[in-house]
Amino acid sequence: MSQRNIRVIHEPAEERPVCTVLEALNRISGKWAIGILLNVSHGPARFTELERAVPGISRRMLTLTLRSLERDGLISRTVYATVPPKVEYRATDMAVELYSSLTALTHWAERHREAIAESREAYDRAHGRPIDAGPDC
Repeated sequence: MSQRNIRVIHEPAEERPVCTVLEALNRISGKWAIGILLNVSHGPARFTELERAVPGISRRMLTLTLRSLERDGLISRTVYATVPPKVEYRATDMAVELYSSLTALTHWAERHREAIAESREAYDRAHGRPIDAGPDC
């Protein structure tokens, strides 16, 4: 058995490398993260509200994405001591600052989606690839 893959290094928090710009962009540009962030930026949202607001997301992916966004400091989770328990998700100040960039990116994608689809079809024709009738994303 190789010893090179089992060594674990535990660095103190102050010595760990800071999240790179690319890492941060990858986290917020995930398939589901943008939809969630756009929704919670308008005000608090409950789990089922987000589930309805983000088309195609499963309960499992919603849970995982919410945890990830909470871990990154982009949303806060508040549990109210009611029966049944009420849980709300809110955008943090950092996420609210990000909102205008996300909406600009979303508007750009909406404005150019047909041109992108046409470019993909032209590329596929030129390179002998089968043209897919469905979207790539």
